[in-house]
Amino acid sequence: MTAETSQTLDRGLRVLKLLADTDHGLTVTELSNKLGVNRTVVYRLLATLEQHALVRRDLGGRARVGLGVLRLGRQVHPLVREAALPALRSLAEDIGATAHLTLVDGADALAVAVVEPTWTDYHVAYRAGFRHPLDRGAPPPPILAARQGGLTEPGYTLTHGELEAGASGAAAPLVGVTGVEGSVGVVMLADAVPERVGPRVVDAAREVADALR
Repeated sequence: MTAETSQTLDRGLRVLKLLADTDHGLTVTELSNKLGVNRTVVYRLLATLEQHALVRRDLGGRARVGLGVLRLGRQVHPLVREAALPALRSLAEDIGATAHLTLVDGADALAVAVVEPTWTDYHVAYRAGFRHPLDRGAPPPPILAARQGGLTEPGYTLTHGELEAGASGAAAPLVGVTGVEGSVGVVMLADAVPERVGPRVVDAAREVADALR
């Protein structure tokens, strides 16, 4: 802590992070032990966070993240989109295919940012806001592999015809971005993805991850 920071705010944010890391909630005693502060301080922190709907407590007294965080989360996608656009534009122009950033949204994959190439005669129309189950299309496999710690070389996945007949795709996960699960990829009208596309997608995913850190 420095003279310019708030100890109370710091503790409140630490409470939210601790609660976000558990599926079963935490008791006041557990939070007190993890924060290294007395129970009275924890009660005050929880009461304040509850007033803003950022924390809720169940009948057993266990604290969990509240629905208020969803209102804050809605503002994340525009910021992520803005940070990703330069790398997506470069990817789309270089490959001549539609580039996209896809994030995990619940049980779905959600296209947050999409850039179409400017010089091609035709390309796949893939719109921001498009969503599909995590078990379909090119974006989900690298996301799921990264989540399970099973991502191996070459670091990208290829698909064909899973979301649109005649379309092929390549995608690579965002790595090292705290709190964000997603992938960068391209989709093109082709029977197979050219060999150079996969490594280029991995480079673009790395650029986006760097921009989001």
